[in-house]
Order: sequence, then C-alpha cells, then structure tokens
Amino acid sequence: MGEEAAGTEAGAAADRADGAGTPGIEVLTGAHAYLREAVAAVGDEQWGAATPCEGWTVRQVLNHARIDQQGYGLALTGGRPGSDPFRPEDALDGDPAAELAKVLDAVADAYAALPADTEEVPTPLGPLPLSLALGAAAMDAAVHAWDIAVATGQDRPLPAATAIGIRPAAERLVDHLRDAFKVFAPARETPDGHDPSATLLAFLGRDPRWSPPAS
Repeated sequence: MGEEAAGTEAGAAADRADGAGTPGIEVLTGAHAYLREAVAAVGDEQWGAATPCEGWTVRQVLNHARIDQQGYGLALTGGRPGSDPFRPEDALDGDPAAELAKVLDAVADAYAALPADTEEVPTPLGPLPLSLALGAAAMDAAVHAWDIAVATGQDRPLPAATAIGIRPAAERLVDHLRDAFKVFAPARETPDGHDPSATLLAFLGRDPRWSPPAS
C-alpha cells in the first residue's frame, strides 16, 4: 500500500470519530493514523529489521502493537485478546496493513461509541479515567509506530501534537509500569527539552536519535 493510500485510510479513521462525543478521542485516532502510515511504508524485505525494542524485529513489534490495541478495544466489553502481546500470534502472512487496520478500526469505533459522559473505562491496565485510557492506548500505538518508522529508515517523526496529547498519560502511568512490569527501559536524558516528541521518547526509555545498526 502506498503512502497516499495510507494517508487516506488514516484520514478516514480520524473522520469516524468526528462528532462521536467521546472527549479526547483525537489523541487515539492521531496515534492510530501514525501507526497506519508507518506500517504501510514498510518494505517486504524490512520485516526482519532490528528495532529500538532490543531483540525485537519490525515484524514482532507490529504484532505486539496489534495485540495491545486489540486489548484496549476488547477490554471495554470484558474481553481480552487470544494472544499474549509479549508472545503475539503472527498476522503478517497476508496484508499486514490490512490486518492492522481491522484492529484499529474496531478500537476507534469502540471508544467512539462510548457515551459522552463516560468517566472511567476498563483497560488492560485496570480501570482508568477515560482520558488516561485513551492516552495509554495512544501511547502504545504511537511509540511502536516510531519504532517501526526508524527501524525501516522512514523520515516519519513522532508528530508533536500526538506526543503532547500522550504526555499526561505517560506521566501518570509509565513510572509505575516501568517499576512493576519492566515494560519500559529507564528514562533517558532528553537531547532537546524543547522538542515534545524527543522528550516523550526519552521518558519512555527510547533514544530519540536511534538509527538501525550497520549491517
């Protein structure tokens, strides 16, 4: 799928949320758009490339991100994915972008369908205020989109608006997740404190200047 088509799909995903009445859903749809675009630009020969997630390939990161997003959607109705996101079932034999789109569409639609006065929702991290749930799901999608983009040499930085929207959830949740479950590396020194994307990535344990290892 080309980048133009990816942009069209991303726009359609965001449009589904318009007027839905779910406060703050744009942070999730923005992160989803970024993930869709990064995945659509991966070349067939790049799925085995190394990523900033040590020991994980692009293929593994995508499968992990897909299952994580599925978890946020299913949690709203008391369900859970049939695969462990840290040992995710592979779904790349067909069209990876299409398989991801099915999940992201379902998650965005599930959140968009929530009543406007919803205060708290179930998530894979336990019950959270709606704004934090949206931010947590968006954080997962966006950071793994960045992982995929830099691993495959894309000039596709984490959008500043998405990073700013995610930051409140990161500040509330990441230190606990880091300490209790070791799902984030230690925070790094921020190379540019005026860059919200670099600041967020460093807080999440990423090196904002990471590049693929020389082959």
